[in-house]
Amino acid sequence: MAFPLSPLPYLKLSHLRLVAAIAQHGQIQMAAQALTLTQPAASRTLAEIEKLVGAPLFERHPRGMTPTPTGAIMVRRANSMLMEMQDLAHELQGQREGRSGLVQTGAVTGPAVGCFVPAIRRLKAESPHVELRIDVGPSIQLMRGLEEGDYDFIIGRLLPDSDADAFQIVPGKIERVRCLVRRGHPLAGRRHVPLSDLKNHPWIIQERGTPIRQAVEAAFIGKGLSVPADVVATSSLVLMMGLIIDSDMIAPMSMEVAKLMEATSGGVLAVLDLDMPIEVSPYHIITRRDRRLSPAASRLYTLVEEEMTRLRT
Repeated sequence: MAFPLSPLPYLKLSHLRLVAAIAQHGQIQMAAQALTLTQPAASRTLAEIEKLVGAPLFERHPRGMTPTPTGAIMVRRANSMLMEMQDLAHELQGQREGRSGLVQTGAVTGPAVGCFVPAIRRLKAESPHVELRIDVGPSIQLMRGLEEGDYDFIIGRLLPDSDADAFQIVPGKIERVRCLVRRGHPLAGRRHVPLSDLKNHPWIIQERGTPIRQAVEAAFIGKGLSVPADVVATSSLVLMMGLIIDSDMIAPMSMEVAKLMEATSGGVLAVLDLDMPIEVSPYHIITRRDRRLSPAASRLYTLVEEEMTRLRT
């Protein structure tokens, strides 16, 4: 069954503004002045609105105009819709300027602490309504997510099978490894501990093939030592913390994470002072060439790049 089209869809934003202005000022002349209209033009527009609605909206009195019952509904709705339009304009402007919107990104552990944490603080200080989703994980997870469109950008390492030409890459920095232990560990507090003294202790370390484990094993091999044999393999930082607190296990991790854990542990954890550096291949800021960043993502990207530059200097 067909229904006749209501005339209300033909109401304009200017109609709503006039209705709200008349209700606010109580006189059509003052409403016209507020909207930079002539009084005859305002009167014609009000008559047009009342024709569309099918009922008078205001009662005329010697001292001004007051809404009729139908007018009261129109005034309430007009104010609500005008406020919604104002909110829409603010939201769209905020999205264009990078002050709102969703940013999805990720990083390996070191730059997650060293780059993302200060960048997020700066972004949220100026744009608190930006929604952030940040994953921390291995490069293989992050690169797959970037390729599938799950992330705006990442900080990680290209995979051997990645097509480098498909990505925009900002060179990062070498990731340094530190070994975290409990404060009462036999090696804690010693200066320039050689790798040979670490070999026979139990280790909790990332899975085979991960950059930090590869760097640790390469350091042992480079010194002519066999790699640690007593190993628990996990990438869970929570599990690492739980195990090293009450044991003599050694947990290698990025320098930024190790320092954070030591500083926030209340003196329970300590970073070993090794006699040689253990370094991982550089991480980078990586984006897809075929994906344009939103204003909010672009702003976070810039802040992260600034933090990475600071770390390199």
